Amino acid sequence: MIDVTVARAFHVLAVVIWIGGVAMATTVVLPSVLRGDLGEQKLLAFRAIQRRFVWQARTAVIIVGLTGIYMTARLNLWSRFQSAEFWWMHAMVLVWAIFTLMLFVVEPFVLRRQVKQTDNGDADNKFRRMRRMHQILLSMSLIAVAGAVAGSHGWMSPGN
Repeated sequence: MIDVTVARAFHVLAVVIWIGGVAMATTVVLPSVLRGDLGEQKLLAFRAIQRRFVWQARTAVIIVGLTGIYMTARLNLWSRFQSAEFWWMHAMVLVWAIFTLMLFVVEPFVLRRQVKQTDNGDADNKFRRMRRMHQILLSMSLIAVAGAVAGSHGWMSPGN
C-alpha cells in the first residue's frame, strides 16, 4: 500500500498549495488591490500576481484530481459516494470541480476577456465581486478540508 501513501502525500501537498493560495488571494491580495496598496493600476497589479500563481494552482488541481481518482479506485471507495455519511467526499469533488472549471475555463476564456475590457474605474466593482466569490469558495474549501480530515479519521461515522 506504499502507492496509496505516496498518492495521499501528493494529494495533501497539492491541496495545501492550492487552497493556501486561494486563502492568500482571498485574505491578502484582493483586499490589498482594492485598497490600492499595490498602486493605482489595480488590474495590472492583480494580473501580475495572478499570472504567477495560476499555473501553480492549475498544476495542484490536476494532481489533486489524479491522486483522488487513483486512491478512490485503488481502495475501491466508489460506494462512499452513495452514502451521506461520506458527505465530505462529495464536498471535495464539488470544490475540485468548481475550481477546475474556474481555472481551466472561466478564467482563461471569460474573465481574461472581461479584464481587458475593464477600465480602472470599473475595476473596484469587479474586484469586490471577485473577492466575494473567493470568500465563498474559500469557505467551501475549508469546510471540505476539515470534513475530509475528520471523516477520514472516522469522526461522524456510525459508532463513534
